[in-house]
Formats: sequence, structure tokens, C-alpha cells
Amino acid sequence: MSSLVIVGAQWGDEGKGKLTDYLAEKADVVVRYQGGNNAGHTVEVDNEIYKLQLIPSGILYADKQCLIGNGVVLDPEAFLNEIRNLENRGIKTGNLKVSDRAHIIFPYHKKIDELSELKRGSDDLGTTKKGIGPCYMDKTERIGIRVCDLLKKEVFAKKLKSNLELKNAYLKKIYDFEGYSYDEMLAKYLEYAEQIRPFVDDTSVLVYEALKSQKKVLFEGAQ
Repeated sequence: MSSLVIVGAQWGDEGKGKLTDYLAEKADVVVRYQGGNNAGHTVEVDNEIYKLQLIPSGILYADKQCLIGNGVVLDPEAFLNEIRNLENRGIKTGNLKVSDRAHIIFPYHKKIDELSELKRGSDDLGTTKKGIGPCYMDKTERIGIRVCDLLKKEVFAKKLKSNLELKNAYLKKIYDFEGYSYDEMLAKYLEYAEQIRPFVDDTSVLVYEALKSQKKVLFEGAQ
């Protein structure tokens, strides 16, 4: 068994991206294991600069398997935009898989993030307002919606309705914000579901199999 974990022990910008890129050359599998698209790695290859937010830095190597693990919170729109940007620059993404257990970021997560920061005033946390913290809160509370839920239309519809009723009530009561349309959000995220479906897999099994086969696995942290 051979694995290496990269952890940023400061507040970011420690050079994790450069280190990950360097070590990825020697790895067989690169796993992004936590965080969201509020952070990322900047990597320069052959005078080309790539700004990666969700996708592991190993994606720049065609022969590496790249995994987004269940500890990551996934914004489908940001993920799909990143895929398109890489593909447009000639970087293939067929070697990328996303955990079916990763939790999904919704517009209400971003709005709660934004409004709570405004309410804190000068005591704000300095978040990127991308909904990362509120999404992890739902995961901890065990009410979050995962990728595997999103891919099952009836399951997703039921869970989204329950969550949206709760979040809309919270946004109205605490921040006097009217909330979001269930039908619009349902339709939009069902479109995302079909676009991300080809990337979805049980990444825990893929990691287990890689380690069991004595492959070199690099675990890439965002913070």
C-alpha cells in the first residue's frame, strides 16, 4: 500500500498546487478528498496556467486516474464549467470520476453564505460566498442532498422539496429573503444530473482497489 496525503496547514496559498502537480507525475491516482470550489490550485505547465478549483491537479496528466471524493462538496455548475474550460484547452477529462456520495451545493447554500456574512458586518469570516460552509452544515445535519440522490429523479424531487421548504422559511424569517422556486430549481438540477452522470462512480471502491493493487495514490487537499 502506497499513499500520500497533502494537507495545507496555513490559510491557503502555501503552494499546494505546485507540490501536487510535482507529486502527481509519480502517482497512479490523484484524489481530491475535501473542500469545494472556494479554493483551488494554480498550476503552470509549459507556460500555460491552469486554475483548478474542484478537479484534481492530476487531470493535466493523461495517464492518471483522477477522483473527486465523497468529502468534497460539489457545485454542479462550477464543475461543468471547469470541465468545459479544460476540454476547450485540449485537456481530456475521461479519466475523471466523481463520488456518488459527494454532497451538492444549491443556490440556497450560496445565499445563506452571502447573507450571513453581511449580517456579521465587520466580524465577517471572509468566506467566498460560494455556499461551502452551509453545504457542510447540511451534511453534518444529515439533511444534505448527494450526487446519488440527484441521479434518481423521484428521490431528488422529494428531498429537494423538503429542503427547499426549510431553507425558504429560514431565509424569509432570518433575512427577509423570498427564497427560490422549487420547479425552476428542480428542472435546472435535473439537467445538471444528466451532464454529470457519466462521471459518477463509487470512488471509495476505486481508491480501495488502487491501494489493494499497490498503486500510488495521492490525496490532494484544498486547505
